[in-house]
Amino acid sequence: MSVSPTRLVGLGIAVSALALSLVACGSDDSDTPAGGDAKGGKVALLLPESKTTRYEALDRPLFTEALKTACASCELIYSNADQDAAKQQTQAEAALTQGAKVLVLDPVDGKAAAAVVAAAKAQNVPVIAYDRFIEGANYYVSFENEAVGKLQAQTLVDTLKAAGKTSGNLAVINGSPTDPNAADFKKGAHSVLDSSGFKIAAEFDTPDWSPDKAQAWMEGQLSAIKSGLVGVYAANDGTAGGAIAALKGGGVKPLPPVTGQDSELAAIQRIVAGDQTMTIYKAVKPQAEAAAKAAVALANGGKAESTGDFKSVPSTILDPIAVTKANINDTVVKDGIYKVTDICTASFAAACAAAGLK
Repeated sequence: MSVSPTRLVGLGIAVSALALSLVACGSDDSDTPAGGDAKGGKVALLLPESKTTRYEALDRPLFTEALKTACASCELIYSNADQDAAKQQTQAEAALTQGAKVLVLDPVDGKAAAAVVAAAKAQNVPVIAYDRFIEGANYYVSFENEAVGKLQAQTLVDTLKAAGKTSGNLAVINGSPTDPNAADFKKGAHSVLDSSGFKIAAEFDTPDWSPDKAQAWMEGQLSAIKSGLVGVYAANDGTAGGAIAALKGGGVKPLPPVTGQDSELAAIQRIVAGDQTMTIYKAVKPQAEAAAKAAVALANGGKAESTGDFKSVPSTILDPIAVTKANINDTVVKDGIYKVTDICTASFAAACAAAGLK
């Protein structure tokens, strides 16, 4: 998943057909490059898709709130590309046409996004690569993506060994081949799985991170690997959900351990119920806040604060956290991502009680 790991609007006459979210920006002549309420301007947030629920449920509202805090007079231009790279390019061009002073871009296709960066730079508009890296961006904010894959795979291996299993078949369901983060998750996972003693019996790169495609692939593999299947590496929670649906439909009992990423509510509930073993919690709030502060600084000609460089791009890189049944309270609940009442609906009440969630 996930992951696992920002985006916007339309152009010329076509702009009337696109959905925009705007918040008025002032024109104060004062300039505060390091952040805070600067002289205002338009900031474009372009997210890649909505099949992964985090983008609309977390990234969009948290970035909107963080931008308002950093620059009360700034105007947000928002759009979601629905996993269409061409649509995202049109949305970015539209944002530039509307006068965006900075693009915060989570690319559908990292390589295709280079054209967006080139178009923005031609107009002296900086680009922040959000969650997924883009060559040539002015700034990058994300998580340590290889570490995500390592953490997923190591949790899977540790879970199997704790159950007394040291060999058997694994199914590996990676993310989208057009997502640069997916390659990092995959690399990190293989660095653990390849020397784990378990056999990767089947592997799949999931187009568009589609849960349906992950499910269909898993269904097609069961006849060959079902008898020796001991675990499933799924790169995010959507593909994990597809894999679990296929396993249940194929009569696999008990379910083998399944990984995930993004801490989607449905995944947390599956973990409580015992259907999914873990997910990766990427704290979206600090990521969104870092991106918003950087956007305000860059939009006003300043320098964004960073924790280091990634491929020579100033960056803020955050650490992922593995979430299992044992630490739900100390992660997504403690940070206010979900309330216990969100997780523990009627059908999960007994499982929540057994897990100590109240």
